[in-house]
Amino acid sequence: RQVTTEYAPPDSINNCVRRRQRYLTNMAAKATSGVFIVAAKRTPFGAMGGKLSKLTPTDLGTIATNAAIKQAGIDPKIIDDVFFGNVSQSASDTPYLGRHVGLRAGIPVETPGLTVNRLCGSAFESVVQATKGILLGESKIVAAGGAETMSMAPYVLRDVRQGTKFPNNLVLEDLLWQNLNDLHVKMPMGATADKVAKQNGITREEADKYALRSQHLWQQAQDAGLFKEEITPVEVKGKKGPELVSVDEYPRGKLATIEAMQKLPPVFSKDGVTTAANASGINDGGGCLIVASEAAVKEHNLKPIARVVSWSSVGVDPTIMGIGPVPSIRNALKVAGLKIEDLDLIEINEAFAAQYLACEKQLGFDRNRANLQGGAIAIGHPTGATGSRVLGHLAYELRRTNKKYGVGSACCGGGMGIAVILERC
Repeated sequence: RQVTTEYAPPDSINNCVRRRQRYLTNMAAKATSGVFIVAAKRTPFGAMGGKLSKLTPTDLGTIATNAAIKQAGIDPKIIDDVFFGNVSQSASDTPYLGRHVGLRAGIPVETPGLTVNRLCGSAFESVVQATKGILLGESKIVAAGGAETMSMAPYVLRDVRQGTKFPNNLVLEDLLWQNLNDLHVKMPMGATADKVAKQNGITREEADKYALRSQHLWQQAQDAGLFKEEITPVEVKGKKGPELVSVDEYPRGKLATIEAMQKLPPVFSKDGVTTAANASGINDGGGCLIVASEAAVKEHNLKPIARVVSWSSVGVDPTIMGIGPVPSIRNALKVAGLKIEDLDLIEINEAFAAQYLACEKQLGFDRNRANLQGGAIAIGHPTGATGSRVLGHLAYELRRTNKKYGVGSACCGGGMGIAVILERC
């Protein structure tokens, strides 16, 4: 895992600085050699307080990683690194997530692990970090994923460690709410979606109709068995003994109706468009992708699903954070030498219907290429895990439909966007 770099003589320093400045402008890169996704597994996504709510992010991440390792047909001892995304650190051991997932999945003690937080883009970032490590020659095979148990987000009592004065009025802070609230701009994520809607002319009717599309497309895909390859069942304690959960718990599916959606009030402002029905859920889940170099694919006779083509992460105005996929997708396309028309499949995380619709409008693509099996409005959005679902599902869909290029993308709290372009193998 040692990497040797040559000393840059003084006359090369300015060139290095200029290259770094260009990198910072775009924050995008393409793979200069073969980097492949050879396995992708996730747990079903659970509802808030639902069947998976007693499993920690480490539990969920380990289940997904074990399944991905089994699917890849590899010995965990040959995995060189572990990257795992998480946002809320809701369980007591979650700060150790990347490390503990590796240890519990049988990956050697000598192999390090890193917990990644790029908010809603955390699991995307895990795959990016895995790709970078492979291109740098640090690793050949990497486990990259994310896990989140939003149901476990605690209430916090602050400023009591050194005692309190009498009288006092101690207040519990809801850490779940704070994780969804950008204190820098003093706006919850849903309020930023309403601002994006206003700037882009997105109406409440459009948002509700899109949310209904997500629910119904999920139902069609579920009925057709399109999620079976990506989901690994999870055994939980049921009321009558062990229960195997193999289907996403959150979707309303065919039960969703436009009439019910239209009855819901806007959550963040009286004239806003965002409701509980046209926003993503608060959920629990984990996922893992096995990422491998071209040399490792040949050496271990692995079966690639998709190739990592390029990626980009960007910063945007935090008050319109939902627009982040627009510049990140554009940057990833540019460095790959592709255009939006070259993308056969587009997966933009449905943080909010208004946010997705604004991205669609600005990028100018045909909706018939996007989120064709539903998205986070139906399936849910366990923040640190979503990227592993999006990229895993995209890889399988490219293969199933015999399409060539696809992009997975998400907006991220704090005003960011991330995108990863894949090519079918």
